[in-house]
Amino acid sequence: MLIQILQFLLNTLFGFFVFVLLARFYLQLLRAPFRNPLGQFITALTNWLVLPARRLIPGLFGLDLASFLLAWLLQALLLFLLYLLRSGGLPGAPAALLGVFLILGLLEIARFSLYLLLGVILVQAVISWINPYAPMAPLFNALAAPFLRPFRRLIPPIGNVDLSPLFALIVAQLLLIPLDYIERSVALLS
Repeated sequence: MLIQILQFLLNTLFGFFVFVLLARFYLQLLRAPFRNPLGQFITALTNWLVLPARRLIPGLFGLDLASFLLAWLLQALLLFLLYLLRSGGLPGAPAALLGVFLILGLLEIARFSLYLLLGVILVQAVISWINPYAPMAPLFNALAAPFLRPFRRLIPPIGNVDLSPLFALIVAQLLLIPLDYIERSVALLS
């Protein structure tokens, strides 16, 4: 029971920071506006991690690699800690498992990215139906637009209803299936 509680707490704490760091990375990648309560919250919450890391990890082509690498390393560390809790100690060949945890961490980052995409598209769709002029609408429009644009080219609005979020959600869900299969295959190596 104590191990389950500790696993839950580790998953919650690490998962929260991984999601926030990924959100910061994608806000900068997609050039979304930071002048909103959510952008300011994410910046304030992650500055203590990202700003020192930027001294060691420079940006590349305008990408905030520090945020992405921190999210990846935190996820790999979480997986390692959970492995230690389940197995009851250090593995026989920790160096060999380091690569497995880094690969699993990267696959989890891909999964979290798809979950963020699902959330952004859902929120953007709801905001566009309820109040398209809400203060947070430009943020969610900027985050969702690059993913909805290909579907909007192919699928015209039907009765002034944009169905592109529905198809984007379906594709994101479909991408989660092979990702889960790959993750299980890699996990069997450990």
